[in-house]
Amino acid sequence: MIRVSEIWKSYGKTDALRGISFSVNRGEIFGLIGPDGAGKTTLFHILTTLMLADRGHAEVAGHDVVEDFREIRRCVGYMPGRFSLYQDLTVRENLELFASVFGTDVQSNYGLIEEIYRQIEPFNNRLAAKLSGGMKQKLALCCALIHAPEVLFLDEPTTGVDPTSRKEFWQMLRRLKEKGITILVSTPYMDEATLCDRIALIQKGNILQTDTPAQMVRSFGHPLFAISSVRRYDLLLAAREYPEILRCYSFGETHHLLFRGTPCPDIFKQAMRMSGFDDIEISPVDPTIEDCFIQLTSL
Repeated sequence: MIRVSEIWKSYGKTDALRGISFSVNRGEIFGLIGPDGAGKTTLFHILTTLMLADRGHAEVAGHDVVEDFREIRRCVGYMPGRFSLYQDLTVRENLELFASVFGTDVQSNYGLIEEIYRQIEPFNNRLAAKLSGGMKQKLALCCALIHAPEVLFLDEPTTGVDPTSRKEFWQMLRRLKEKGITILVSTPYMDEATLCDRIALIQKGNILQTDTPAQMVRSFGHPLFAISSVRRYDLLLAAREYPEILRCYSFGETHHLLFRGTPCPDIFKQAMRMSGFDDIEISPVDPTIEDCFIQLTSL
């Protein structure tokens, strides 16, 4: 449903996208995972025909993003990162407006948005500006779906939303997938990567790796350990000075580390205790998508 081939885009001397390529299958939730400034929004603008690439080729639902832009605009839904609905219109007025833009009405495709819309229907007459973050998110999704798109583009839809609303949002996406909608979603949250069917890790305009979340973790390729101490920052500095450590970085309440050769956790632990870290703990851990991302960006 989406094909991206060698897309480049620059702003002056800055390359936002550097020849990226990937494809998204029909009925798939595909995640574009990366930090702010990685190029996610630029790519979304190109795929939704809001911007032209400098070079390369892309198709959405079989339509060329340059030559067939009108057809693409009719068959896609787009939810930008920032809330972009009309703040001075009510919930119902926003929904009716977006339906009219696509030559339809709320009732025609109500079945597609019913489950989501029921949650905001009690606020039908409230101005969009007065909604909570979670409610704005649901309204924006309804407006993106009201014309029954084949492909849904969601640019960082859960940024700034509370954990409960984030969980509910991803549950809604799974149900939309069951209805046959292809979804391309971008997010800076590494934990959301596991909720996608496939993902592409992106950094500084480059696709680092594309695979299923499970396969990406399996391909990590190195034993990984977690270390902790009350003197957390001092431990991080000391571990980085230890000659047998390839990499050590903070990860939540612990630090994750990789050895250069054969792992020697007991010898490392003894060395750290001799350096004054009497309470050090070290244990093997399973890698996450975030560990994969850090490893790829460190190559």
